[in-house]
Amino acid sequence: MTTISRVVLVGNPNSGKTSLFNALTGLYQKTGNFPGVTVDAKEARLSTKTDQNIRLTDLPGIYSIYPKSDDEKVACEYLLNLQQEKDLLVVLVIDASNLKRSLLLAGQIIDLGYQCVLAMNMEENALKKGISIDLKSLEEEIGLKVYSVNPKKAYGIDAIKENIINHTPSKKENTFSNTSSIAGSVIEEISNRLQTNNSYLSLVYAAHPEYSFISTDDQAFITDKLKEQKLVSKRLQATDITKRYKHIAKIINKCSPEADQNTLHPSHALDRFLTHKVWGFVIFFALLAFMFQAVYSWSDYPMTWIETLFENISNFLSENIPDGTLKDLLIEGVIAGVGGIAVFIPQISILFAFIAILEDTGYMARVSFIMDKLLRKTGLNGRSVIPLVSSIACAVPAIMTSRTIPNRKERLITILVSPLMSCSARIPVYTILIAVCVPEDVFFLGMSIQGLSLMGTYLLGLLASIGAAWVFKKILKSDATSSFIMELPDYKGPNWKTIFHEIRHKTSRFLFDAGKIIIAISIILWAMASYAPGNAFEEIENRYANSEIKIEDKEAAMASDKLEVSYAGILGKTIEPVIKPLGFDWKIGIALISSFAAREVFVSTMATIYSVGEANDNSSIREKLQNEKNPETGERKYSLALGLSLIVFYAFAMQCMSTLAVVYRETNTLKWPLVQLFYMTGMAWIGSFIVYQLMS
Repeated sequence: MTTISRVVLVGNPNSGKTSLFNALTGLYQKTGNFPGVTVDAKEARLSTKTDQNIRLTDLPGIYSIYPKSDDEKVACEYLLNLQQEKDLLVVLVIDASNLKRSLLLAGQIIDLGYQCVLAMNMEENALKKGISIDLKSLEEEIGLKVYSVNPKKAYGIDAIKENIINHTPSKKENTFSNTSSIAGSVIEEISNRLQTNNSYLSLVYAAHPEYSFISTDDQAFITDKLKEQKLVSKRLQATDITKRYKHIAKIINKCSPEADQNTLHPSHALDRFLTHKVWGFVIFFALLAFMFQAVYSWSDYPMTWIETLFENISNFLSENIPDGTLKDLLIEGVIAGVGGIAVFIPQISILFAFIAILEDTGYMARVSFIMDKLLRKTGLNGRSVIPLVSSIACAVPAIMTSRTIPNRKERLITILVSPLMSCSARIPVYTILIAVCVPEDVFFLGMSIQGLSLMGTYLLGLLASIGAAWVFKKILKSDATSSFIMELPDYKGPNWKTIFHEIRHKTSRFLFDAGKIIIAISIILWAMASYAPGNAFEEIENRYANSEIKIEDKEAAMASDKLEVSYAGILGKTIEPVIKPLGFDWKIGIALISSFAAREVFVSTMATIYSVGEANDNSSIREKLQNEKNPETGERKYSLALGLSLIVFYAFAMQCMSTLAVVYRETNTLKWPLVQLFYMTGMAWIGSFIVYQLMS
């Protein structure tokens, strides 16, 4: 028996690797039905009844030890860097319904000399396809212990844990398929040069010398030796994989002779409609329409409850705290700011729920498939759908998932256009403006105009990202070609426990991550709106002292005038000439500046500004905006024209510092974040200008 201190889970995408990681650690890492969900190696501690400190690492899914994309490279390099660790155990997660593909990777890992065990997952899917696997026969063929597991039902988890805790290594070095001879004497020369003690590892270096941990001199050495022997790296990869598949076919014939039968699975029948070139799009957009209508319809009551809660809190503080700076700060700054954003939690939760269900059932992979042909004309491919769809939640992790795109040009274009997709941070902006400016009338089959308007904002983001991608395709030059090949996973019922955790995790992350920024900015804005240079406030107070206006009207008018001459008002007035053609005034200008920290800050900023600028008014920000009058015309200030202008601005503008930071990290240069900032801001100003001038 040997002591294991580190366990690495390795497997293909969709093999259930992350679900097994969750079951072994007690965590709820996000799972998905397409490559790129696990972008970086995730690490946690094995959940045991003892005090043993055993670390588990969940690597991005890979198909082979020869990486084709950045996320595969993360996994391969991480694994190869652990080659010399003696206390390492690799758990090979095998998809029983796709044994041939799974055993290719498993065989490569075994031949690299790691201590391994196999976790056989997806047996229910295999049985539905008429495939049964003799585990004893499989163990004999590959020389390793094989465990049948079902992470969702916790089946086989204890047995895997027992093996990890009390692992007994094989007394002899296990070999899956000897393919090292295909490179001849080059293998020995690489082994001597790089000091490897595994012939297959030397073949891997010969077939893929571009690993980052191989020095430039060693890469040049390998390249020269291959030229001497008239060998080509890509051909070595192909030969290695071909020989392995021949060996795998013999193994499958012995342990699962019916595995090659073409049984029609229910998923195939569904795909005739869901991936149809016409009906696929019809169904997809119908689902979107239903989703956004639900976001509006189902969230109405809980939003009203939250508004009432914060109004009651404001009233309670107003009645029980003595007048002074602290009272003003709490009511007009913190409560107004946080309440302005918390009211949108129901809508955000509903949106996250729909996205999680679509991902967990396998439908989102079909969206990637049907969108591939459309996106390819714009310089993208089906893999770009994953970052684009993920951007509906947040552009930051979405941009990171672009690592699954092997073509550099397509990956860069995807990074540049992903923020145009409407993220969850825009929901508060969209919904408050739609609620204030768009009628509630029912349009068709129970669909309200407001629900259709919200759907329109997301379609606008999609069209904008596709259009921008087409422009970048013309500008950026690359001779590289790419293809999009992905496995469509079988449909399955959603795991409600995981989905509820996902909703809770994302909603709380939105609230608390945004909350920190909102509270900080609300306090700063309150201070800027509550103080002014010189004796500007005193002059206003003196002007109103002898006025015959009613006390209530006098206080409101005085508060409004004070806001205008405050530091916040001066900031808004400074940029007002630039944004006035868009229909925006200085109050909106303040919100535009503050929301660059995070888009959702727009709503909390408006809530703070209107709380400071309107005395003794604890009504919701929605009511305040609806009642706001244009001082020049006396009509409603927040008209349909102004609302649509603001929506278009936020649909296009790069109002997120975090996104720019992750773009800088992913591209390793300031050039592309600056390009993104300027082109998106330009699109926002022009689009908003056109909409306002046409509608007003």
